[in-house]
Amino acid sequence: MKLNPKIIAFDADDTLWHNEPYFDEAQERFCRLFQDYASSQEILGLILNHQVKNLPLYGFGIKAFTLSMIESALELTKHQISGKGIEQIITIGKDLLQKPVELLPNIEEVLKTLQGKYKLVVATKGDLKDQHRKLHDSGLGHYFHHIEVLSDKTELDYEKMLHRLDCKSNHFLMIGNSLKSDVLPILNIGGFGIHVPYHTTWEYEKIDFEIKHNNFLALSNIIEVLNILE
Repeated sequence: MKLNPKIIAFDADDTLWHNEPYFDEAQERFCRLFQDYASSQEILGLILNHQVKNLPLYGFGIKAFTLSMIESALELTKHQISGKGIEQIITIGKDLLQKPVELLPNIEEVLKTLQGKYKLVVATKGDLKDQHRKLHDSGLGHYFHHIEVLSDKTELDYEKMLHRLDCKSNHFLMIGNSLKSDVLPILNIGGFGIHVPYHTTWEYEKIDFEIKHNNFLALSNIIEVLNILE
């Protein structure tokens, strides 16, 4: 794959820093709260169903996740949950919003090496305020030319972002841990996508087919990006 990008965009959660394990921990806490109502597997399935159903209305992020947990609790308890129970769920959400930002290995080395050679961008989904908090706490903000918190990562969302960046798709490289959100839409609009897997993936972001595309590359570690771009 011949790469000559003008702009390199990085996903944030589980690409720059750890994120999904915090959600897994939050869901475990929720399952313990309602263990008398259903099995953990049933509860996790219920939360996921509410999350997916609510995406067009709530979007992505911790606040949306918290609302979906509350709706799940209402369904589990047949609307008999107490005010204290609702408060416990809100506490799980608030704790998520205050989790420390722990960088993934080699991230800062990669950004430091690429800065100045390319325009670096953050392109992520989620809650605007929370993502800006995490970027601030990460100490990585100064590496990036532009920060984009997208409501979703569809082809249209990326096309709008590229228009704002005044960048043609064939000069754009997206790096992320989600094949569904970070790679496929970019490939479909003529850009380049690099997949760097994270050890756990949200069910919604999983795909069940192999990607074969001239503009696609799968790496095992973010540091390998430097071998391709230098």
